[in-house]
Amino acid sequence: MNDESYTSAELMRWLWRDYLKKHTKIMLVAVFFMIIEGSTLGVLAKLMEPMFDRVFVGGDRGALVWVGLVLVGIFALRALATVVQKVLLTRVAQRTAADMRIDLLDRMMRQDGAFHQSHPPGFLVQRVQSDVNAVSDVWRAVITGAGRDLVGLVILMGVAIAIDPIWALLAMIGVPLMILPAAVAQRFVRARSREARDLGASLSTRLDEVFHGIVQIKLNALEAYQARQYRDLTRTFIRTEVRAAFGNSAIPAMIDIMSGIGFMAVIVYGGSEIIAGNKTIGEFMTFFTALGFMFSPLRRLGAISGLWQMAAAALERIKELLDAPLRLRSPAKPVAAPDGPPDVMLKDVSLSYGDAKVLDALNLTAKAGETTALVGASGAGKSTIFNLLTRLIDPQSGQVQIGGTDTNAMALDDLRGMFSVVTQEALLFDETLRENIVLGRTDLTDKDLEQVLKDAHVADFLPQLEQGLDTRVGPRGSALSGGQRQRVVIARALLRDTPILLLDEATSALDAQSEQVVQDALDRLAKGRTTIVIAHRLSTIRSADKIVVMDRGQVTDEGTHDELMARGGIYADLYRLQFRDGKTVTDARGMSARNARARHEKRMQPNLLQRLGSALFG
Repeated sequence: MNDESYTSAELMRWLWRDYLKKHTKIMLVAVFFMIIEGSTLGVLAKLMEPMFDRVFVGGDRGALVWVGLVLVGIFALRALATVVQKVLLTRVAQRTAADMRIDLLDRMMRQDGAFHQSHPPGFLVQRVQSDVNAVSDVWRAVITGAGRDLVGLVILMGVAIAIDPIWALLAMIGVPLMILPAAVAQRFVRARSREARDLGASLSTRLDEVFHGIVQIKLNALEAYQARQYRDLTRTFIRTEVRAAFGNSAIPAMIDIMSGIGFMAVIVYGGSEIIAGNKTIGEFMTFFTALGFMFSPLRRLGAISGLWQMAAAALERIKELLDAPLRLRSPAKPVAAPDGPPDVMLKDVSLSYGDAKVLDALNLTAKAGETTALVGASGAGKSTIFNLLTRLIDPQSGQVQIGGTDTNAMALDDLRGMFSVVTQEALLFDETLRENIVLGRTDLTDKDLEQVLKDAHVADFLPQLEQGLDTRVGPRGSALSGGQRQRVVIARALLRDTPILLLDEATSALDAQSEQVVQDALDRLAKGRTTIVIAHRLSTIRSADKIVVMDRGQVTDEGTHDELMARGGIYADLYRLQFRDGKTVTDARGMSARNARARHEKRMQPNLLQRLGSALFG
């Protein structure tokens, strides 16, 4: 059974059409010099006849000079041709690899959240880096082989046939013996290479998880466990690579055996003809030199066959990613995004992940220019609403509207350009503080930037940084504290100046002092915008225009803080859990919300006397 996703011909056609065709002119020049390099072998072999018959046997001293000069010229031409074609092919290889990496990155960034959940970062890094490198190295070897070695092989075979067709036929006597084993070896190499590429991706994923979770690994004393896991995976990877190398080396080894059989046949038959006087020593040496020169191109071409199978395994993975469908696309004729702070509405929205229902016919409205807070247990669907609004995912049913326009009717860039998002993670890049705030914008004045730094309270800690705005923040902002990272993200959001603000537990990971500073910056940011807040610290949303209580993917209650407290219910119970005698007793991150819901449901159930009365008197 053929378990290959694409045939070699399909992969070669795709590689040529999408990446190599644009470099046709450069490649033709490189191939021209490859032909020159390959042809020199045939000329060198042909020179053996006059060298032996006229110089060594005939004693022609005049021929000795011109044969020597021709030899020098051939080697000089060969050297020039080698340098030129290698430089040109390296240039094409690097540009092709760069184009492939850019296409992969662009495609993967446009995929939805489900794609990235099923493809961890380490896996994708392996595809972009290692797989592309493997393809780049191998296709250059393939083209070189197809050019220099194939041309050299054809010319040398022509020289051998010109000397004696029977000798040439005898030299190839072992070819039929290796056809079937070579085909089996190629399939074996491709299968093992495919396994090795997948294992390499698993290793990259493991490293990514270890380095990003290094603090938790240290705190939980998991160093030995993680090292053991990585060691076991590495050993499996090594075994697979060794098996692939065995299959890859088997093809040149079979060529060696075939060549040995051919050499023996020619020596036995040709030697008898020389003894009989039917052939000269010069003819035999020309034929034998041509046969010897054919040996190296044959081995290289055999090795390329195995190398191509290894590259094909990498190409399969790359093409699968490039061909993966984009589930979230802009419409062919997008509707313009609304101006100003808009209403946000979800109408009968349902969404499931597999069998798990996340939103169940949800209806929610956030009025323009007001702050709407979402509260509820973890898993109630709050963060899912943010993903729906920004079209990181689409619902299975229902409508998501911004200013009365369906989100899937707008261009993705226009839709996402309406949102500023501040989350507890505060993602920063390993760039300067300035670049993390402006994100490549060049239309900002120093005055604009200074005001943003002040409003976001970045200016408060800027004097502490030796290089100010030009200070590098480290991987994921590790050179800054949690509160400082949050303020940088808020400054970024202020610069975007969008009509809708999404806050996802933006102060939950901060201490009391940092929380107050960041909350002040958030209050400035929310002015004049439609703001939707997810918060477990209820103290931060008491002043919200509307608080929406969610449970199991539905809205169970909504109103102001005072209205919800007066009605009782989940919100009131949750609030009392967090604040007892004016003191915070828990941050209620999910568990307290579930406890509040359970207490509310228990309170709403009729007591024993009520149930008895109902049974007796109807």
